[in-house]
Amino acid sequence: MSEYQPGVCNIGRDERRKRRTTGVLAAVAAVGATLFVFATGRPATMLLWTFPLWFGAFVGFFQDRLGFCVGFGALARYDLSGSGGEAGTVSDAEAVRRDRRRAVEVLVYAGIAALTTTAVVYGVGLAV
Repeated sequence: MSEYQPGVCNIGRDERRKRRTTGVLAAVAAVGATLFVFATGRPATMLLWTFPLWFGAFVGFFQDRLGFCVGFGALARYDLSGSGGEAGTVSDAEAVRRDRRRAVEVLVYAGIAALTTTAVVYGVGLAV
């Protein structure tokens, strides 16, 4: 998309790529931390510390997939310059409200996904 849409799209191709890269790096770190705990025989409770990594990964993935940046939404900004659009600030109060609501939704989705993933990894850690 190359046009700002309140609560729907506030980042373009280049910004989405940044979010995807961050998500991949956080997921790789989470998997690495998980494998470290398994390989070294550390207590399974240490797997609970992977939650922030999974959360970061899912925030990045959801922002990429949805074309919506949580930070930009909270700050009433948009940047579609990497997709042929414009970058700027949002001045319409209703648009800002919709963006901030969407930002919270993305964080909730990421939190649920991270909590679920952490619980599964922890469950596997208890079984191993």
